[in-house]
Amino acid sequence: MSRMGQMTVCKKPYGGWPNCYWLTNGRLELVVTTDVGPRIIRFGFVGEANVLREYPKLLGRSGGAEWLIYGGHRLWEAPEDPARTYQPDNAPVVAAQQGQTLAVTQAADQVTQTEKSIELRFGSAGQVVVTHRLTNRSHAPVQLAPWAITVMDEGGVAIVPLPPRGVHPESLSASSILTLWPYTDLSDSRWTWGQRYILLRQTPSATLPQKIGASTPDGWVGYANGGRLLVKTFRREAGACYPDMGANVEVFTNGTMLEVETLGPLEHMAPGEAAEHTEEWFLFRDVPDPRSDDEVDRFVLPRVQEALNLSRSG
Repeated sequence: MSRMGQMTVCKKPYGGWPNCYWLTNGRLELVVTTDVGPRIIRFGFVGEANVLREYPKLLGRSGGAEWLIYGGHRLWEAPEDPARTYQPDNAPVVAAQQGQTLAVTQAADQVTQTEKSIELRFGSAGQVVVTHRLTNRSHAPVQLAPWAITVMDEGGVAIVPLPPRGVHPESLSASSILTLWPYTDLSDSRWTWGQRYILLRQTPSATLPQKIGASTPDGWVGYANGGRLLVKTFRREAGACYPDMGANVEVFTNGTMLEVETLGPLEHMAPGEAAEHTEEWFLFRDVPDPRSDDEVDRFVLPRVQEALNLSRSG
């Protein structure tokens, strides 16, 4: 394993939570709390700002019967369902380190009987490898998909790639889907609808939420904010059935944050079976926030191509 793949772990407080694991490879660092979750509550360059959203009034909180956003990164089960999705994750979770991997696991709750686990390690190229696992602990089969949700800090812009474009009349077959929610407003000024990319800007003054889902074969989604670019890479399984009418990428925003979300395929899980979905996180410096297709191609795409090449090489 290369030096960039080596992980150092220490346990110390963060944000009022006393039981947190700090993970670093010397360049990047993550903080995972075991007082609630599983939640990754910090991600960034060592000693620099957190690129994930924090809610100061929620830092250090635990317990209670109400679901709390907390910020950071979380694992949900898709499709979204009021009775299942919003089960609180306010109780302590179990952390276990095995070699260069740290796993944080939430026991199955009484309603869903789904166990949630997030495993973290550093890849050989210095990226963060995040494996999400849902395990059916009930006595009946269920159909679920792992749903990886990263809550980004305010003020940035999400980048969703569209499939390769074609021309008429040579390209007559549909190539992708776009999923809308009842509250999606395509005329909202936070959207930029390009030929090659969809951009969604987080605006702190916004009063209404926005969301779309997309079928993205390219295997990446990004968020640029104040010179920092997060690229999440993942695999799309050809022929698999995805939630929300076929979406494997979703972006959601309101006045406080923007969520960059990827989903695994829907899987029929017998009792004891598990479904996994893996993301790889790459963080880059000195990348301007793009405002158009051309700016994505100029500023963002070279970093995306670097991330995809490194992801494929391990």
